Amino acid sequence: MRKLLSNPILICWLVAFGGMAGAVEQKCILFEDSYGERLGSPDPNVAIWWASSGWKISQTRPVPSKKGQALEIRAARNEAEAAQLVVRPAQALEGFTAKASSLTGQNGAVIPAEAIEVLRVRYVNVEFPSDAWGTKGMWPDPLPPFTGPIRLAPGKNQPLWVRVDVPRDAVPGDYQGTIVLEATGFSAQVPFRVHVYAFDFPDRMTCTTAFGFDAGAVFHYQALKEPQDRETVLQKYLDYFARNHITLYDPVPGHEIKVEWVKLGENEGADLAPAVRKLLQEKAITPRFDWSDWDAAMEEAIRDRYITTFRIGIPGMGGGSFAGQSAPSLLDYKQGDLEFELAFTSYAQAVESHLREKGWLDMSYVYFFDEPTARQYEFVRDQFIRLKNAAPGIGRMITERIDPKLVGGPNIWCPMTSTYNHDDAKARKAAGETIWWYICTVPKRPFAGMFIDHPGTDLRIWAWQTWQYDVSGLLFWTTTLWTTGVAYPDHPQNPYEDPMGWKSNPYVEGTREPWGNGDGRFAYPPEAAGGVAQQPVLDGPVSCVRMEMLRDGIEDYEYMVMLERLLDTKGDALPPRLKRRYERLLAVPREISENLTTYTKDPAPIEKHREKVARAIEELSAK
Repeated sequence: MRKLLSNPILICWLVAFGGMAGAVEQKCILFEDSYGERLGSPDPNVAIWWASSGWKISQTRPVPSKKGQALEIRAARNEAEAAQLVVRPAQALEGFTAKASSLTGQNGAVIPAEAIEVLRVRYVNVEFPSDAWGTKGMWPDPLPPFTGPIRLAPGKNQPLWVRVDVPRDAVPGDYQGTIVLEATGFSAQVPFRVHVYAFDFPDRMTCTTAFGFDAGAVFHYQALKEPQDRETVLQKYLDYFARNHITLYDPVPGHEIKVEWVKLGENEGADLAPAVRKLLQEKAITPRFDWSDWDAAMEEAIRDRYITTFRIGIPGMGGGSFAGQSAPSLLDYKQGDLEFELAFTSYAQAVESHLREKGWLDMSYVYFFDEPTARQYEFVRDQFIRLKNAAPGIGRMITERIDPKLVGGPNIWCPMTSTYNHDDAKARKAAGETIWWYICTVPKRPFAGMFIDHPGTDLRIWAWQTWQYDVSGLLFWTTTLWTTGVAYPDHPQNPYEDPMGWKSNPYVEGTREPWGNGDGRFAYPPEAAGGVAQQPVLDGPVSCVRMEMLRDGIEDYEYMVMLERLLDTKGDALPPRLKRRYERLLAVPREISENLTTYTKDPAPIEKHREKVARAIEELSAK
């Protein structure tokens, strides 16, 4: 039922390389002024207004003239949604705090105050714009909690991130409450409305995710040396990613599959060829697995964190990236040795058998090579074929465009969005293969990216385009790139002070590249650990605007899935005209995304269509 509204390929290249000047916006998106609603304030010297979470609000944006009645949020049960409340004092406000009341609905229904979180929107100083969509200046991104009263500077906007986690048992309908603002000599109660849809949002997402994570960076920044402290904080990071529907490459860091290489006993291997049996009895090349610790952690991750994928390691495949590669080896043997082949095959088959027994095989993938160049295609393909011959049920994922020279090896293709070809993707799906895609330091404008100095809609749009092009998974290389040694050789980077994702040039030793503001960063360390803590900091991560937008996009994708499934089960019983109306909602409107480089920078079209889909889900669920 999904419909592409245009072929993106030619347009992408023309815009990216031939018509860039025409695509440049005259005004940086940070300073857009066509949004927001002014709310009433008891003090004429303190302006209060609200806006969608999809806007990035500059510190100096004028107060909107359009008047509103209340901050408004709409969400399903078991779903989190947010909006921004902005305070702009003419004079400094000391001791400022913000707290939400409980929300009351009809017939005594209540959403407790504990389900509502008010966070500060903090700004970071962009000195090197990621591309022409950015500009030097203060950009909003980190969302730290209120740890105490703060000072509001005169004449500057201070956005607050108001997020509601709608309880699973909430009664559908309209709720009202207030956001209580307090400061020295100032007090205000801002009206707050939440509408709860009459359906439940699921726990596990259909759109799969695979994101990198560096626990070592967390331990270093938060000065965590004791195992218990590390485990306590690690669980908070894992919970954070789970709340945002993100599955990590390794969903259970610190829990390993234990393997011992042994010789076969005299009474083992009776079904083997005599020469092979003799070799296995003479040499320790047979794996014996202890799955207990890893299995227990995985069972918890699947049950409680609703993971969608996991990376599994198969030794003996070599590895590498565009910067270089390593030859396959296993134990003390090289590819081609009989010992190597026996060890590799038995290992892969044992892993496949165990994952099948646990019911996890379809979630698994091997990711042994990153972004190969054309000269590495043959090597990558050959290694995947070896894995396919030994254990065909384990997924074989490659972060590269779909190329005929790779076909036959991978069965999970993950091109960058800018190299995605829809015709090639359809051909691979017709062959039973899977399509994910990724973004990283590139592409830059006019493509949607994850940069701090890009439109607020970008990451949400990425998920809408994932639905639009019938892609099933999102990948991102890492989430906690807070520093790099080349950029900061003497002391770690403070990500609150320097938002750039610096990376060393792999081809030129000692050089650094400004890859993009926010690259590799979907969480911040606690503010107390921003410049590396001296004493253990046991707090969890600080969220950011971009993570919140990505979560919203993944939830939007799930809304479309829910509607599609309802139509599959109930559509034939509907009047044809009504069925067609619902089916049309499954196509991404042009005003949201015309193609990969032409999409809305205004969240309003997204929110409007999402509302239509939500109403359709309600209507069909009631039939």
